[in-house]
Amino acid sequence: MNEETPLLHRRTASSDSQISNSRLYLAVFSAVLGNFNFGYSLVYSSPVLPKFKSPDADPRLRMDTDQAAWFGSIYTLGAAAGGLGAMLLNDLIGRKMSIMMSAVPSSIGYMLMGGAVNLWMLLLGRFLTGVAGGITAASIPVYISEISHKKVRGALGSCPQITAVFGTLTLYALGLVVPWRWLAVAGSVPAVLMVILLAFMPSSPRRLLSLGQEQKAEKALRWLRGSNYNTNIELNAIQQSINTQVKITWSQLLTPIYYRPILISVGMRFLQQMTGITPVLVYLEPIFAKSNVALEPRYDAAIVGAVRLFSVAVAASLMDKAGRKALLYSSSMLMFLSSLTLTMISHTTPCPAVNITAPGYSSHAELGNTLQASQGTAVSVIPLISTVVFIFGYAMGWGPITWLLMSEVLPLVARGVASGLCVTVSWLTAFVLTHVFTLMVDTYGLYVPYLMFTVVCVLCLLFNAVCIPETRNRSLEEIENYFRTGRTFTIRQNHPGVASS
Repeated sequence: MNEETPLLHRRTASSDSQISNSRLYLAVFSAVLGNFNFGYSLVYSSPVLPKFKSPDADPRLRMDTDQAAWFGSIYTLGAAAGGLGAMLLNDLIGRKMSIMMSAVPSSIGYMLMGGAVNLWMLLLGRFLTGVAGGITAASIPVYISEISHKKVRGALGSCPQITAVFGTLTLYALGLVVPWRWLAVAGSVPAVLMVILLAFMPSSPRRLLSLGQEQKAEKALRWLRGSNYNTNIELNAIQQSINTQVKITWSQLLTPIYYRPILISVGMRFLQQMTGITPVLVYLEPIFAKSNVALEPRYDAAIVGAVRLFSVAVAASLMDKAGRKALLYSSSMLMFLSSLTLTMISHTTPCPAVNITAPGYSSHAELGNTLQASQGTAVSVIPLISTVVFIFGYAMGWGPITWLLMSEVLPLVARGVASGLCVTVSWLTAFVLTHVFTLMVDTYGLYVPYLMFTVVCVLCLLFNAVCIPETRNRSLEEIENYFRTGRTFTIRQNHPGVASS
């Protein structure tokens, strides 16, 4: 045993040293263009809603509070429907084709919004772009995890979040200068480019092996790893994993190997949305307008988008160094502190009314106005800083790592269906929260939703401490073995004396 184990490690190290990642990076880039489109379409309402609610808006498109709430939230309802669709598409036509199929509702939705002459066209277009977002959110992380090797899977697993954030920043930047109709037209470009590039990319080798197409799987893996890579070791590991899979029944879902990773993934996606990230992003400009921030809300939104991109890049660089759990702890603490600050800032008591005709008022009016202005300037910066910290915390932990862990811990035999379930739960939660958020703010102000987000951040800390395993530097097969055995990542081979750890 002591002689064979080092031999296996030497062979694996030699094989890893011959890996060429250039084509893998190209395949990942092609896929995550769908996430770019997702990030772009998610926050489309942020710069557009103020225009639709203004008195100068086209009467056919002018929105009241309830209509604006539907325009902001119906995207998440479409994303939930897309997640349900992905449950079927992922196993029916594969991950790559599912991603390519998302371009159809995306393009139709943008055309409807770009040419809208009444409200139903705007709402239907927003819903269809949400459907596309739901499909990509369920399919792209799984596709990336299945074509990546474990040394780069952590960094590449954060790419969906990075490109989604970059899409958001692009929308905020274009929103400063581009009319809302042309914003919709521009949104269809990444989807078309994604389809063109993905047409030349391979399907997942794991998917091909599960269909019994060994030669195509070997060809796809060699394309992804380079011509000098020995594919036999990795193909054998994948095949062994597939051979141990059986078609699961509902009763088998009650066993820990299945229900634990599924519940962890669903719980993470639920808590991710309950932190309030979606309503904050969707209504970012209106929130800043209500918070009386010093800068114009559209510039504040662009600043937040840039900070979010930076924080996701930081998370990607630390993902395989610091580990998933450490980043989740840091993320939860930053979000808790910033949301607590926003709660206290928004819970202000109006000053008593002052009778400006009362004797003596005029002698102190100038001094009072000066003090009030200086205090107002200082206070108006705090919501911007706190929101930036909140977004920074989310984007370095609960944003990218939730997507990555979902693709890592879900059982291989049920990954396509389970990932669709996770996305559906996530976006149904986002729909309810995003729709209710506007009504809560109009009734209670920002204090109540911020207080709720603060409590959820504490739950995120506890959930990470108790439920989430550390998956850094573990293969998908080792992670599955952790749930099968209860506590160990080590895979024991059929022939004695060889172990993979």
